Amino acid sequence: MAGPSTPPPNPFTPLSIEHESTVSRVAAEVRRAIFEGDLESGTPLREVALAESLGVSRPTVREALTVLVAEGLATREPHRGVMVATPRAESVRDVCRARLVLEGAGVRAWPAADDVRRARVRATLDAYTAAVRSGEATYEELNERHLSFHVSLVELTGVARLVQMAEALMDELRLALAQVERINRNAHDEAGSHEGLVALLEADRIDGDDGAHAFLRRHIADAEVEIIEALGLE
Repeated sequence: MAGPSTPPPNPFTPLSIEHESTVSRVAAEVRRAIFEGDLESGTPLREVALAESLGVSRPTVREALTVLVAEGLATREPHRGVMVATPRAESVRDVCRARLVLEGAGVRAWPAADDVRRARVRATLDAYTAAVRSGEATYEELNERHLSFHVSLVELTGVARLVQMAEALMDELRLALAQVERINRNAHDEAGSHEGLVALLEADRIDGDDGAHAFLRRHIADAEVEIIEALGLE
């Protein structure tokens, strides 16, 4: 006579929503502190101090810091631990030049883009300008909406891989842009510049010295200089 069968192991037993949400909350709080300027570039992110401050375990902090390192907001160095990332001038230049290639392709694709992609550009612009003019948005929210607008330009190409490349570039630029907006408090000026670019697109003025592509080129070139100077990277 056969004995009682053993139930198959549950593959989901190791999962823990509570643990994962705690890691996410810790990462979100440190991320907020970085964007708001409470933690400057180069600040060491000590596990013990963070765990005590946030009332969580060191392993939870360690996992949260791994998330921030993956996002490019923090760096991990041998024998030094994890610290808030410090943008480098050459990296800023490289990212801005790559952005011009990708976003420029999107601008040139405007005439052939479908209504959905065009509407996405307008929607991300409206979301960004509304956040700026509300006066209540955090620097993190402003940064996210700002970068979403630039990714929407690349989405005009309809090429998923180009969009993925753009998102990766924005991740590299996220911290630098946030610091510049916080230091210079220039989000309002940025909103106006973006509205000028979309106005040219919606008027189908793409080429020429006064067209959208030239406007974008000047915008990105100005951003490159502003980031490097504001953060003292040279």
